[in-house]
Amino acid sequence: MPSVRSIVSGLMALAPLAAAAPAGIVARQATTSSAAPAATSSAAAAPAAPAAGGGLTDVDILQFALTAEHLESTFYQQGFAKFPMSDFQALGLTDGQIKSLMGVGQTEATHVTTLQAAIAGAGAKPVEPCMYNFDAALKDAKTMVATARVLEAVGVSAYLGAAPLVNSSDVLTAAATIVTVEARHQAFIRVASGAEPVPAAFDTPLGPRAVFTLAAQFIQSCPQGSNLNIQAFPSIALQNPEQAAVGSNLKLADAANPAGAQFCAFVAPGGNQFSQITDGNCVVPQNLSGEVYMMITKSKAVTDSEVLAGPSVIQPS
Repeated sequence: MPSVRSIVSGLMALAPLAAAAPAGIVARQATTSSAAPAATSSAAAAPAAPAAGGGLTDVDILQFALTAEHLESTFYQQGFAKFPMSDFQALGLTDGQIKSLMGVGQTEATHVTTLQAAIAGAGAKPVEPCMYNFDAALKDAKTMVATARVLEAVGVSAYLGAAPLVNSSDVLTAAATIVTVEARHQAFIRVASGAEPVPAAFDTPLGPRAVFTLAAQFIQSCPQGSNLNIQAFPSIALQNPEQAAVGSNLKLADAANPAGAQFCAFVAPGGNQFSQITDGNCVVPQNLSGEVYMMITKSKAVTDSEVLAGPSVIQPS
């Protein structure tokens, strides 16, 4: 088992993967403004480490991970402060499942303190918690569990998306010890919410900018020096987000927006699928399962240069 030091080293070499970057629950109508404006990192005065994937330094990556961990830790803290145990019991969760769910939140809090120490040890000031809006995500205990389910799924996708950037076998080993725990978190929450624990034979990689886009939905503002120099994609605005299911027809809120939109892309286990946009409409394809990331693209590709909006998260199963 790698030491805490080796795991932190792994985090430093991984592009923005944020152990479990949070996400919206399902595709929904949304604004096109970024929730977290880009700004110069508070680590600017620290000695620069070699640039990692995406042009970010090691300290930048640690700051990104800490930003996500602050968000996750706060989400669980607020949720468990708001809802009594009886609310989770009313959902059918056993006392053991509730204890395990609380343990997930405690893990995120441990990640925060570990990353703070690593960043301070590198001579930089750790980013501070931002102001968050979890009103929709914490409407009730049921919604909290549903949000946690997606949050953990995005964490797995973030690690997988960063894996190609890693050259060191030690770093890969350290990252693997983390992502397997994140996957167990997600499988547990799927069971607790009544879903199949293993919905597909594969998990889905997701790039750093897409991960940040999902996290930015919850960020209202950050303290001076605690913003990240990462630009979120615009959100997807749909007329009928409640119909985001296999075989359904989705309608863009504005057929002309985003300009140049050609495809609805569905980034899913086993490969990406693309549905042509016609008069602002696209059909959700068959054979989707688990958590699926929907994007609006200008070609049959989901590279950053081709994405116009999204991702949003849909859950076919």
